[in-house]
Amino acid sequence: MEVKFCSLSSGSSGNCQFIEAKGTRLLVDGGFSGKRIEGLLSAIDVNPNTLDGILVTHEHIDHVKGVGILSRRFDLPIYANEQTWLGMKNIIGEIKEKNIKTFITEEYLSIKDISIYPVSIFHDALDPVGYIFNYKKTKISVITDTGWVNDEIKSKIKGSNLYLLESNHDIKMLKEGSYPWYLKQRILSTRGHLSNEDAGRILGEVISGEGEVILLGHLSKENNTESLAYETVKTLIDSRGIDVDKDIVLNMTYRDRASKVYNIK
Repeated sequence: MEVKFCSLSSGSSGNCQFIEAKGTRLLVDGGFSGKRIEGLLSAIDVNPNTLDGILVTHEHIDHVKGVGILSRRFDLPIYANEQTWLGMKNIIGEIKEKNIKTFITEEYLSIKDISIYPVSIFHDALDPVGYIFNYKKTKISVITDTGWVNDEIKSKIKGSNLYLLESNHDIKMLKEGSYPWYLKQRILSTRGHLSNEDAGRILGEVISGEGEVILLGHLSKENNTESLAYETVKTLIDSRGIDVDKDIVLNMTYRDRASKVYNIK
């Protein structure tokens, strides 16, 4: 059985990821209007009526904008930790009690056939998490919106078949760009976002070069380019003795459209 993964969109204008294993279909975040998310799902031939739930990483609007709408429209459970529920309840609107699912960060939960580990990350939100998905021998890690990846996170995501990791900005572009200083400081902080250099260094430390799929996420529109992110990460991984062109698959996610659908066996 294959595990399917698709980044429906990743960026400051909205985030939504899709994962499927043995008929269990989940979204990570829903940072667009309900209609837009339905359109993104339609682009990969997924009917939202077949979804089993939505997992939320944190309460920022670009991750939760359409979560409540989808829950009400398709009777979907929403999974989040207690602090994230507190932060997003006024944004997402009224949710049926049966669809309010609260988990504890750093403790496993299961949704049908998929085992999920919400890993604590570093971002200026109440209790932000990334997600590690396990189905049989397949492991997928989704880590975005974090200003730092420590050794503990690295050890937890290591051995994944697919990584979606933030590669938000080029440091030089950000420092020389038009953002106000306070915003530059926020992005560069350990509770902000990972740079291309951060992403390349982290990936070089956790991958083994055995065919892993790496998707670079949450690229800044103003402070990054796809080619710059790709080349920076590629150079840093190559420097660890892993040939990006032969040993792994390195691709982008997009802010305005879905990535390809990856089938992981």
